[in-house]
Amino acid sequence: MRRVFFFWLPLAATWLMMSAEGPFLAAVIARLPDPKINLAAYGVAFAVGLLVEAPVIMMMSAATALVKDRDSYLRLRNFSHGLSLLITVFMLCVLIPGVFDALIVQTIGLSDNLSRITYVACWILLPWPGTIGFRRFYQGILIRSGRTRYVAAGTILRITTMSCTGLVLYHWGMLEGAWVGVAALTTGVTLEALASRVMAHGSIRELLAHEGPGGSDPPLTLPRITAFYYPLALTAILMLGVQPVATFFLGRGRLPLESLAVFPVVHALVFLFRSPGIAFQEVGIALMGERGEGHPALRRFAAILGFSASSGLLLLAVTPLAPLWYNRVAGLLPELVRLALLPTLLLAPIPGLTVLLAHQRAVLIKMGRTRPITWATALKVCGIIVFLWMGVGLLDWVGVTAAAAALLIGRLAANSFLFRPVARALRNLTKAPPQ
Repeated sequence: MRRVFFFWLPLAATWLMMSAEGPFLAAVIARLPDPKINLAAYGVAFAVGLLVEAPVIMMMSAATALVKDRDSYLRLRNFSHGLSLLITVFMLCVLIPGVFDALIVQTIGLSDNLSRITYVACWILLPWPGTIGFRRFYQGILIRSGRTRYVAAGTILRITTMSCTGLVLYHWGMLEGAWVGVAALTTGVTLEALASRVMAHGSIRELLAHEGPGGSDPPLTLPRITAFYYPLALTAILMLGVQPVATFFLGRGRLPLESLAVFPVVHALVFLFRSPGIAFQEVGIALMGERGEGHPALRRFAAILGFSASSGLLLLAVTPLAPLWYNRVAGLLPELVRLALLPTLLLAPIPGLTVLLAHQRAVLIKMGRTRPITWATALKVCGIIVFLWMGVGLLDWVGVTAAAAALLIGRLAANSFLFRPVARALRNLTKAPPQ
């Protein structure tokens, strides 16, 4: 437990600092002119960026699990960089005016002014998806070598850069609020990616000195990388595609503009409590052990972490802390604060379920069984879409409330689906011969 805690702590601090980005930028945007429109534009642009970056979001886990020597490092590096370049080209294609109008403006039903602000915001986000892939590969290398404190140091640099950029542009006062938000995001992530490569130099040098595959591990060929990674990439696409789907329904439900403005703020607060659990996935992969000897301590730690995270969000949701946060910190108008309270309460179990999901994924990734993760995510997405359609189309709920309920139902479905494959993987892991 002690080793798990100190390995997890820098990664949790990393995700916790990253989770502060959303509330900080929402607070900046809320204090600039036309906050409702700009919060909505920022939410739509951010959803587009998340969807485009989805194929590389699992690169940290892949590097942690697969990179063991010179050959595996070089092969996965080339795969990662090629994938980052590919999604950047895809983002450029999305930004072709006719394509953007068909995929984003008409699908969500954006007004002229909202679509104009969103389009420029997406251009500012252009470097973001590819840079995320570059960064997460080298962060996986650092985690694999036990240098998790460097990951936290890179995030400190990112948050500092993002905050300074946001504050400078805020005081300059010449840009739309949504543009300030995405410019701060892009600048921070780019600098962190470069810093991660520099900090990984020592780990890379050690890998390059290790010539061949260790033990009974087969060489890391391109077909093996593809077979391992494509279910993870598909998982991330489905997972991050939830936000654009939710955005579509928010734009067509009751109180559409208000829901589009509130959803990213609620999402940012929930992410604050989810972030320690997200960090647990790479911890589980790294410390599971070749025969599952680390699993008992990891399981106990996950139970404590999950209960604590959900309890914290529930406490905030049912006390005056929630209105205080949304009004004083996030800067929402009083009518938007009232709209945010019920979705926050509905999403209180999500942090605990996030820890459970991270633990389940870690077991499956350690065993190389990534397909059940994809099926679980597909089930989650289907549940979200069906429940959103029911909540918005049939029950006429406020969009942001329907989205929160749908996210909870979908996450419960995904966690439930993974219990059997995880139990099977653990049995096989404990029976595996030592390498």
